[in-house]
Amino acid sequence: MYVCIANITVHKFKPQIDIDGEKCNSTIMMNDVKMAKRLSELKQAYILSLFLLSLCSCQLVVNVKDGGGDVTVESFLGNTTSDIVQLQFLNKDGTHVTQFIDFKTETQIFKTYIPWEEEQGFGQSKPQALCFVSRFTKNEFISSDAMSKLRQKNPSAIRTPEEEKTPESHLMDANLILEKSNIISPKIFNFCRDARDTVFTKEIDIKIWSKSLGQDMTAMMSTIKPSFPAKYNNCKDVNDLSKACLCHYHICIGWYPCGLKYCRGKDSTGKYVSYRCGIKTCRRFMSFDFVARQKMFCLWDF
Repeated sequence: MYVCIANITVHKFKPQIDIDGEKCNSTIMMNDVKMAKRLSELKQAYILSLFLLSLCSCQLVVNVKDGGGDVTVESFLGNTTSDIVQLQFLNKDGTHVTQFIDFKTETQIFKTYIPWEEEQGFGQSKPQALCFVSRFTKNEFISSDAMSKLRQKNPSAIRTPEEEKTPESHLMDANLILEKSNIISPKIFNFCRDARDTVFTKEIDIKIWSKSLGQDMTAMMSTIKPSFPAKYNNCKDVNDLSKACLCHYHICIGWYPCGLKYCRGKDSTGKYVSYRCGIKTCRRFMSFDFVARQKMFCLWDF
């Protein structure tokens, strides 16, 4: 088993700088803006470092080259007891992305932590969190059992996928009420609790889950609040930062095991049999459209 170690040093100390100074009505004076900005950057770097250091239980770490030649480190975890798979990585722009799959309930979650922009102010202590919850088709990823058994002979090798999947577009037309999400999957609440008010899903998936999980339709529909995205303009066309708008967020999974390869050979009796002899790897690009309660929470969409 490979041990996941993040190459980041975190210094445990309390910041000695008081942002508010001498209780100046919680207002940062103009000559303190640079200091506040730097402190904000340090806070976010510290938090994202902790996220990386939390990858202590990963079973596989893979170096992946993207289309621009940059290398991203992806970590994988497969748990056969819980029947889950988890993939996570840190993008060069500082965003931290996790894909979580619960095979038992056919649930897939993409969670991302996004560093705050300067325009959003310096008072935020945590990165912005988003959770996209959708139905999962089991042939989209190898099983948790297969994932838990994956190993690589050369951990330092740079990987590139064999296949590029067709880009996906997901209209997340509802907000998921986190306190009621247990009816879909007991994993959602803890996984998305940092997002809280920014957990999104699709009404059609709720209806399909109702049938596949054998849950009452009324109870399932009570877990969401429709957001009616057609009512809103695209965030890139909205100038007022306080206005709600339709936001677009993109996630690219540069490399993941999307299937198993099988070979044929003879067993000890000379009979031809099929056996696992490797994995098929893919790249996946997804776009999630959702209603942001204010444009200031979608500043990347321009």
